[in-house]
Amino acid sequence: MSIQRLFVLAPSVARLIWKEGGGERVLEGYFPDQPQRSAYVQIEETRSSLNLEADADGRSEERADIPLAHAQVLLAVSQGQVEYLRTSLSIGSYEIQVLHFIRPSPLDLVAGPVPSEDEQAFYPLPWFGPEVTEDRDYRSRSLALSGLPPAPEVEITDAALNSLLDALEGRLGAHQPQATAPQPVAPSKPAEADDEDDQDNLAIEDSVIRELARSLSPRQR
Repeated sequence: MSIQRLFVLAPSVARLIWKEGGGERVLEGYFPDQPQRSAYVQIEETRSSLNLEADADGRSEERADIPLAHAQVLLAVSQGQVEYLRTSLSIGSYEIQVLHFIRPSPLDLVAGPVPSEDEQAFYPLPWFGPEVTEDRDYRSRSLALSGLPPAPEVEITDAALNSLLDALEGRLGAHQPQATAPQPVAPSKPAEADDEDDQDNLAIEDSVIRELARSLSPRQR
């Protein structure tokens, strides 16, 4: 079983992440809780679904794909909605998601499913803000139905910024330059050989263009 860890992000950090990595727009509509279960509709860029949560923590979930038109109708009659941009990042062996909420109010979170057996081995990165995993007010359902809770201030340090840049570059923790083995230098060609190669390439390109023109021209009858 995976545990969804949640952390608040500084708006500037989230903005840099989705500016560099882009983001998928997601809409979710939530319905009032029912005994022993709750439901919400989700519309992603390439998929729409109806989701049933079987417990209060939302850790047991069933998802059924539905047509987009049906999802839009359900979204319109839902009790509360959220809209956010979702950016995925690979951090070591973990896949995390940066959530930039647009509706109902601006909020930036980072979410990461961590296997329960690895929970103690998961260390938040320096650019993560305060953890709010146990605070239900930061769950999407609560945001949709009750609105935004007071967001804590998140301090940005030089170490946090460097850690973030390393993550975006795909080289987590690689602050120090590493020596590289000298690469063999290929022998240079004489200038005459370069000219001959250029002429050969031009001849090949000319032949290809002519052949393409013949294939595209209308056939004579």
